[in-house]
Amino acid sequence: MTIDMNRQSRMQIKIGRSLAKNEAEAVAELREMILQPNQNAIFFFCSSRYDLNVLGKELEQKFACPLIGCTTAGEISTFGYQEGGIVGASIASEELHLHNIVISPLSSFSLSKAEKAAATIRAELSLSTDFDKKCMFGFILIDGLSLREEVILASLYNCFEGIPIIGGSSGDDLAFMKTAVYAHGRFISDAAVFSLFETSLPFMTFKTQHIQPTENKIVITGANPAQRIITEINGEPASQEYARVIGLDEGQLTATVFSQNPLLIKIGGDWHVRAIYKMNEDHSLSILSAIEEGLVMTIGKGVNIVRNFEVQITALENRIPCERLFLLCDCILRKLELNSCGELDEMNRLLSCRNIIGFSTYGEQFNSIHVNQTLTGVVIGG
Repeated sequence: MTIDMNRQSRMQIKIGRSLAKNEAEAVAELREMILQPNQNAIFFFCSSRYDLNVLGKELEQKFACPLIGCTTAGEISTFGYQEGGIVGASIASEELHLHNIVISPLSSFSLSKAEKAAATIRAELSLSTDFDKKCMFGFILIDGLSLREEVILASLYNCFEGIPIIGGSSGDDLAFMKTAVYAHGRFISDAAVFSLFETSLPFMTFKTQHIQPTENKIVITGANPAQRIITEINGEPASQEYARVIGLDEGQLTATVFSQNPLLIKIGGDWHVRAIYKMNEDHSLSILSAIEEGLVMTIGKGVNIVRNFEVQITALENRIPCERLFLLCDCILRKLELNSCGELDEMNRLLSCRNIIGFSTYGEQFNSIHVNQTLTGVVIGG
């Protein structure tokens, strides 16, 4: 099946997917669905179950334009949520210009290197002589197990003078072993790809979450910030105290419980999620974002996730009232919640009537902040 929007005068979009397990077959099937003349860029998101060395070579051989992609914890498209395959979208527009930089290794990236990258791209700009929020946005894909999202994002947001940035942390189908981003025909870890888009097309970046604060507050009294681990809450072993606060026994803690009772922190007047993803044998808790001792955090509870998404997507459609593409970075914890509450089919219905491409992430980026259990994205109109 191919979604072909050739009736658009300013932007042409083709969306496709493959569930083939063989790398060559998967890329060939995707190419047949999305290849179009004069394409500027291709977004793709793929399962980590593929032989990534083979898949990377196939992608490089079959597509001549820039490819932006990574491994996932699940793929998202007009066809709904899927696992174990590849999805892709091609864009063709004379009003879209793309600039890519590869950041590797992440451990050596610094503010000075971000400044150098910004200077390089500034010299190549075609719609302005400097970074302009009205006609530019950034998209970042980053190794989801690097623990480096906060520092990388803060440096980029500062050096690119506050242009809106959205993105996602790559996944590996919940194995939590190795994640990767795509660059120049290879899948690489300890890396990120930052893409700056210049366009005269209408666009909006956005963030939405269905988690609301409760009255329950905790204090992080012990933490290992380098590993994003909470060791103590309220002076007690972290998992035991967390369970007590939410009214459960420690043995009842599961991934679903964590997704239903995330931690919240308020930054700049907005609530942001710091999601727990596992309990460790020493009663510590591993989370997907930065943590440090002394933080006062709030337990969150979710409202209806499907309704929240529908309200947000409808509001965006009202703001960009033309044919459009949605690029989504959606936390894997949201999909787990959709499964647990029986709402996945209803969410797939909302996806199926729109031009959508994206993936289930290990974390999401919005401007200068790394978040969890959130959906970040951009809608581009044509």
